[in-house]
Amino acid sequence: MGLAGTIFIIFSIIFLGYGAARLRVLSEAAGDGLSEFVFVISTPLLLFRTMISADFHGSAPWALWMAYFSGVIGAWLISHGTIRAVFGRDRRAGVVAGVSGAFSNLVFLGVPLMLGVFGQEGVTIISLIISIHLPLMMAASIALNEWAMRRDGVQTGETHFIGTLKAFLRSLLHNPLIIGILAGWAWRFTGLAMPELALTLVNTLAGVAGPVALFAMGMGLKKFGISGNVRAASLIATLKLMLMPAVVLAVAWMLQLPPLTAKVAVTAAALPSGINSYLIATRFGTGQALASTSMVIATGLSALTIGVWISIATHIFG
Repeated sequence: MGLAGTIFIIFSIIFLGYGAARLRVLSEAAGDGLSEFVFVISTPLLLFRTMISADFHGSAPWALWMAYFSGVIGAWLISHGTIRAVFGRDRRAGVVAGVSGAFSNLVFLGVPLMLGVFGQEGVTIISLIISIHLPLMMAASIALNEWAMRRDGVQTGETHFIGTLKAFLRSLLHNPLIIGILAGWAWRFTGLAMPELALTLVNTLAGVAGPVALFAMGMGLKKFGISGNVRAASLIATLKLMLMPAVVLAVAWMLQLPPLTAKVAVTAAALPSGINSYLIATRFGTGQALASTSMVIATGLSALTIGVWISIATHIFG
């Protein structure tokens, strides 16, 4: 089908989800239900299956992580500084801008895209990123928000670090994606073969993760929509789609990552921000409109920019 055809199908499914919500063919509750199914059942099983069956040899996880998170750090710092310097927002809004400019939508968009463009090997490589991406991004967000609240004068007194740490670890260990990854590694270490009926059940539920995630994502875009701060959000979306993949591509080239690993890393960095940026903004009580609007704008623009970055990465890495 080719790269253009694959991207067209992926974003067509997103558009159909958006249209179904816009025209009220399906209710908002239906969209929430689809998202919950993907997040709680289907994608964790896909990650579980990947962990128990994938061949990770040659994936260079440390170099992969170094390349990808160099882009995360660069995009986060520039997005934070831009919101502060150009738009005069406080440090808490800067944290939200950093999250929006660096937190790729690796699950709802990334996994289906990798499967369509790079096949199961691409899913295996992005799973290596997902396995540490969510914990590190959430931990960084919480720590930086605590710092920002103190510097902005919103919070004073002693920091209840232990309580915050416990709450973070508790929420992390209850996250279905983390459970799926950990369960997969646990089963892998046993050396046991998965019973045929159980594997068929896992494959059946994991197999629908991609299209359902894309459709649910489209419905979610209608739900959150463009809610203000368009100039600032457009700039953050541009940084997410252009700066972050450029940094990852440069570091991947310097580290001489294997071709497929490098292409997956650049593609993952080129993804728009997802719902997590909005959820973090809501939790912090600031920057919700910035996160929501930048997510929608970046998702729309990424239909064009993702193909460009995949083509560039393919030209450079082969």
